[in-house]
Amino acid sequence: MVRVMVVDDHPMWREGVSRDLAAAGYEVVATTGEGRQAVRIAAAARPDVVILDLQLPDVSGVEVINGLRTELPAVRILMLSASGEQQDVLDAMKAGANGYLLKSAALSDFVDAVERTAAGDTVFTPGLAGLVLGEFRRLSQEKPEETAPKLTERETEVLRLVAKGLSYRQIAERLVLSHRTVQNHVQNTLGKLQLHNRVELTRYAIEQGID
Repeated sequence: MVRVMVVDDHPMWREGVSRDLAAAGYEVVATTGEGRQAVRIAAAARPDVVILDLQLPDVSGVEVINGLRTELPAVRILMLSASGEQQDVLDAMKAGANGYLLKSAALSDFVDAVERTAAGDTVFTPGLAGLVLGEFRRLSQEKPEETAPKLTERETEVLRLVAKGLSYRQIAERLVLSHRTVQNHVQNTLGKLQLHNRVELTRYAIEQGID
């Protein structure tokens, strides 16, 4: 069972999201409405996925992401926010969030986003993915050229499809591989490149022209 933590400063919203997750088969291991507390609780509860609001009363969601990445580098972070402002989205993704979903999303879309985030996919509310990829491309043009670690032909092929936004299931179907094999290729690539998640992989692929 996937372990999930919910961080949102509105009690009714936090409780509603927790109920929806429990009904969908997830184990809600913790909830909180404060950012600093969220990092401390997550370090002890060790969730697989953190559902995180951007606006919190004590610190910003971006600061919470930074804290979570320090305490739990492999944790998946799905932003669930009322803000679709360009800078808010980019700040969260640059900090290391795995996806960004608006609170206006339908329940079915939310549950699907949590499932995909837990599986290692990068998830966006429609329209936000292009914004993030465009910004990563812009940043890649400003970054000095570096010597890239050596990837196998298959790892490069999988990385190219990751950068195109395909899910692990879609990549497996396209390359006629098992879901587990695709995950293993991604994990090996993350290790070689010393990256943490699909967002960083996508940015790397863009910087190297692999996409």
